Amino acid sequence: MLSIWRQQLKLYVVAALIGELIGVVLLAPSYHYISASKISENPLSSVEYMSRQILYLLIGNLSDDDATLMLFYAEIGAILGIVSLLLYKFLHDRFVQIDYLKVELDKDLLSIIRQGESMFLEFKSSLRWDMVEGRTNQALESVVLKTLAGFLNSPKGGTLLIGVADNGEILGLEKDYQTLKKPNQDGFEQSLITAVAVNLGSDVCQFVHVLFHVVDDKEVCRVIVSPAARPVFLEQNNSPKFFVRTGGGTRDLNVKEAVDYIFNRWQYSK
Repeated sequence: MLSIWRQQLKLYVVAALIGELIGVVLLAPSYHYISASKISENPLSSVEYMSRQILYLLIGNLSDDDATLMLFYAEIGAILGIVSLLLYKFLHDRFVQIDYLKVELDKDLLSIIRQGESMFLEFKSSLRWDMVEGRTNQALESVVLKTLAGFLNSPKGGTLLIGVADNGEILGLEKDYQTLKKPNQDGFEQSLITAVAVNLGSDVCQFVHVLFHVVDDKEVCRVIVSPAARPVFLEQNNSPKFFVRTGGGTRDLNVKEAVDYIFNRWQYSK
């Protein structure tokens, strides 16, 4: 993890240095040129003037006022460099998520179910209704959260279908709705997203996209999970667990495995 932070710090330092360079060789000379043009009867061309200013900078032939101005624009340039990097990262992450969602939304639900469970697809009969005992069992939420954590930690994300049995049979969400104060799609989505926010972190909710489909008059919840921008842990038995997808299932890694996985998963994507 320390290596990841070091790489990010280096990236911001480079952005700041590039911004400083732009401030010194472009912004400051531009300001000088505009000011000089107003008072000079025969002003130099912009290229000549800026070239001369850069030469003065390189040989150290600057007045105190010029040096102060250069320093000011270097600071402005550094700030602009860092802001530009932050904006780029934000927009890049958003575009990646949009592209991922477009690909997933183009897939037909029945075709997805026929594929069967895999590293990128899992079925859950319900969110909190225990099909075996015929009662509400909120402990089942942790099973769903475990799968979501595994998809979030995956470099390619995944899809969770709730209301579908392991064999692909459509069970629907009717029983789950009965366990909610608001027994409909809105109540179900709110309950799921709240569970994600509380147990996995509010910042990862942006990577969890909830849709509903009706198949044979039964509703199915389709949760499309984009890869998270950070490692996601789930608290179980007062201990944080790190889950990943392996084959058609989800498993937690021991400390060494988790450190190695996190290092390889995030160090080059930040």
